Amino acid sequence: MTVSREALMAAARTAAEQAYAPYSNFAVGAALAFADGSVVSGANVENVSYGLSLCAETVAAGKAMNEGRRGGLVAVAVSGPVTHAITPCGRCRQVLAELAVLDGSDPLVWCDGPEGVREFRLSQLLPEAFSGL
Repeated sequence: MTVSREALMAAARTAAEQAYAPYSNFAVGAALAFADGSVVSGANVENVSYGLSLCAETVAAGKAMNEGRRGGLVAVAVSGPVTHAITPCGRCRQVLAELAVLDGSDPLVWCDGPEGVREFRLSQLLPEAFSGL
């Protein structure tokens, strides 16, 4: 992998600064690293109708897909207020799995938390992920 954990976490933290979170005041950033060395980031975007809100990971995945990325996801970093352990929600885990299933990858997922950065594989966070492919 050409992007280090520290660099990807820094990209996620920078992305969190762009979050639109006026209702929860819980700014989250995500950064996705791809096999070609590129990084795509996103931040959560809230809506007064909470169901219309977008998580940072979903924003980043949408940007990546819009840029033509289909697979090659090697790592994900998620950052937010480190008073809480930050891991992708269930919806975001499935969205990330869609990028991973396209080439059978099992990306690393690095999550900020009060005890430091935790490391998982996406398959640990979403075992038996649904795949329509």
